[in-house]
Amino acid sequence: QVQLQESGPGLVKPSQTLSLTCTVSGGSITTNYYYWSWIRQSPGKGLEWIGYIAYSGSTYYSPSLQSRASISRDSSNNQFSLQLSSVTPEDTAVYYCARYETGWFDYWGQGTQVTVSS
Repeated sequence: QVQLQESGPGLVKPSQTLSLTCTVSGGSITTNYYYWSWIRQSPGKGLEWIGYIAYSGSTYYSPSLQSRASISRDSSNNQFSLQLSSVTPEDTAVYYCARYETGWFDYWGQGTQVTVSS
């Protein structure tokens, strides 16, 4: 059974960088052909996909966030991370990590609330 767990600060000040880590157990993040994603949900809004890091290490981002988002991985610890720079209160959301496999997100973390406020 694959499990994902998000971790990171729950409060970030405006203009700073949001940093979150997803720890994966029960499966390797380098296994073909999985894509490890970050997704968020802002208050009163739907889910917004941020980007992914593939099993190969390649990355791809939502066009609306690609200038501020960066996803990396630590294969030795089976973790992948999100950095989102220059945050504003509009980046306040529940952030999820999830695994994507050919057509759907099959495993999700429980989500972590991040609030951007001074």
